[in-house]
Amino acid sequence: MAAPASLRDRWLGWRNRLVASPRFQRWAAGFPLTQGIARKNTRALFDLCAGFVYAQVLTACVRLDLFRILSEGPLTLDALARRLDLPVENARCLLRAAASLNLVQALPEDRFGLADLGAALTGNPGIAAMVEHHALLYADLADPVALLRGQAGPTRLAGYWPYAGGVSADAAAVAPYGGLMGASQALIADDVLDAVDLSGSRHLMDVGGGEGAFLQAVAARHKTLPLTLFDLPAVAGRAAERLAQAGLSERIACRGGSFHDGLPASADTITLIRIVHDHDDGPAQALLAAAHAALPPGGTLILAEPMAGTPGAEPVGDAYFGFYLLAMGSGRPRRSEELRAMLRTVGFATAYEQKTRRPLLTRLIVAQKDVRWCKNDLTQHCVYLG
Repeated sequence: MAAPASLRDRWLGWRNRLVASPRFQRWAAGFPLTQGIARKNTRALFDLCAGFVYAQVLTACVRLDLFRILSEGPLTLDALARRLDLPVENARCLLRAAASLNLVQALPEDRFGLADLGAALTGNPGIAAMVEHHALLYADLADPVALLRGQAGPTRLAGYWPYAGGVSADAAAVAPYGGLMGASQALIADDVLDAVDLSGSRHLMDVGGGEGAFLQAVAARHKTLPLTLFDLPAVAGRAAERLAQAGLSERIACRGGSFHDGLPASADTITLIRIVHDHDDGPAQALLAAAHAALPPGGTLILAEPMAGTPGAEPVGDAYFGFYLLAMGSGRPRRSEELRAMLRTVGFATAYEQKTRRPLLTRLIVAQKDVRWCKNDLTQHCVYLG
């Protein structure tokens, strides 16, 4: 027998029936005190319905290289149509759509220039790479109910990220996602490094470091800090080639392997940049345990990734990454408190969140394998917790 509804549940039911009423909606849209709320909700609902079209407008702008073209300065509609190889009226359709999304701005004399979001995109090539990559995600989400029920069959994203299914891959297979990971990590590297103090680190190892974009940023800021990249053998091999071309082969050692076999015990600081959320709970816990085992007493783990429940950015962690990882076939977005609990479970003595500039893109947890007390200083016989 079902429990009686609480007063709060009954109130919510009444409220929902009221809001669903077309008569109430018409009244709210005309009443001065509710008119603003009604219009805002109408726009929000329409944006949810039309979001796919907005994303395709952005995709068209990226594929046509519109933002780079306009970075040279405003151009007339006719000139843009020629540069984009589009009929004039179709170019006008695209440009007006992009202007409505604050990607470009319409100027006098039928000219167009960059708006704020378009200008920001020109300085972040990683975003354009993600926009192109979304073609795979759109295809996987064509039937979201089948995906949710596990009836969608092999997804394109699972094929793109072979490690998500536990599949070993060669250098050719990891090339596409290696480049995308690099663009993604470069986008947040400065935010992470602005938030953490590495001045006391003696050796930093980036686990799941891709082709080394994050460590390249570390090397630029910390000129003498020894650095190691650890990733699957095929990925580590590509990283070694890329870092050698950047003149960093002597600064950054690249080691290939799997965390399932343990991590090298050489660093006192380990970073996991957008890695944990790619794994289901069991493998994620095993990864954190491997990091704990590899660190010396007093060692530090830095975990950075977008998280579920981020205030003001809930759709990013819960909707976007939730469905992306579902399509990928591995992992899930986790809340900060979930990750901190996982870290304590594997033995880290402390785990706290450190603020970042843009929590929508990445949040940061710092955990320490701590020294609690020593029996005496002469024998260095210590008891460690964590």
